[in-house]
Amino acid sequence: MEYTISITPQTERVVTDARSIPFGKVPTEHMFIAEYRNGEWQNARITPFANLTMSPFALCLHYGQTVFEGMKAFAMQDGKVNIFRPDKHYDRFTKSLQRLCMPSVPKNLFMEALHQLIQLDANWVPSDGDGSLYIRPFMIASEDRIGVKASDEYLFMIVCSPAYKYYAKPLKVKVETQFVRAADGGTGSAKCGGNYGAALLPSQMAREAGYDQVLWTDSKTHEFIEESGTMNVMFYMDNTLITPPLSGTILDGVTRDSLLTLAREKGIKVEERKIKHKEIIDALEAGKRVEAFGAGTAAVVAPIQIIAVGDKQYKCYIEPDAIMYQLQDELFNIRKGIAPDTHNWNYIV
Repeated sequence: MEYTISITPQTERVVTDARSIPFGKVPTEHMFIAEYRNGEWQNARITPFANLTMSPFALCLHYGQTVFEGMKAFAMQDGKVNIFRPDKHYDRFTKSLQRLCMPSVPKNLFMEALHQLIQLDANWVPSDGDGSLYIRPFMIASEDRIGVKASDEYLFMIVCSPAYKYYAKPLKVKVETQFVRAADGGTGSAKCGGNYGAALLPSQMAREAGYDQVLWTDSKTHEFIEESGTMNVMFYMDNTLITPPLSGTILDGVTRDSLLTLAREKGIKVEERKIKHKEIIDALEAGKRVEAFGAGTAAVVAPIQIIAVGDKQYKCYIEPDAIMYQLQDELFNIRKGIAPDTHNWNYIV
């Protein structure tokens, strides 16, 4: 089925000093919206960015049917704009929707909505340095009914905002051994609102203790590292790049997958396996070179400088020759069109 997207253009705003805009605070002129009713998607349109009006009975406000994605568009050195790996983002979005008992979005509607919206607001894609356009597709249950049930009506929307570095400096993180981000059989592998809401308290407690984020551990033993804050986490030690394996508690990160692919192509040994925080601490105590970093769409590569377990703090390797920076640079060059895109990751608008 083909979808027609109507467009209501907005008077173009002048983008001034996008670098000073806080992450996720200033929207572009337009947004995409489609409605799911009577078992089908309809009224697909691009409109000027505006607030939503909905009933206080809307099911998304009560029972957690909210799913989102985070992706980016980049200005390439030849002046073109690309959306990075939209196919993989679509697949993950679809899996998250399935887990939350929400209807899937047809791929042709998803891709056409992205294409038209980014093309319309292309002047918002920063061309300098590490700038990008952050893209937020999301779906919410919109049926106005109080009662625990899967909604019969939904809104699928896409909004955008210019973005630069998510973290200004290397992170200090603490190993979290009381709270958990996700448990087996839960929604840890889905990108849904509830996962993030439940993580706010331990993250706030970590900040109050002087840390930037937490290292989440498994729900059964609190021995195995799972994620870092809202990112996947990776370690480089003993000439090996190590990251926890995908599971029902770990998000299938697009940046994670991209970095692992590039590492393998560089001949770096890669292990996707369970890793205890004790293994990391033992290596640091033995004086080994250990790199630790978060990997995610917003942050890309977020170096971890300090890992704390209880009252003890350990310093990780963050010097300029670190492998994480080499991988980050390779990914940057592909996105900007400086290096060949041999995996067809760039979707040119």
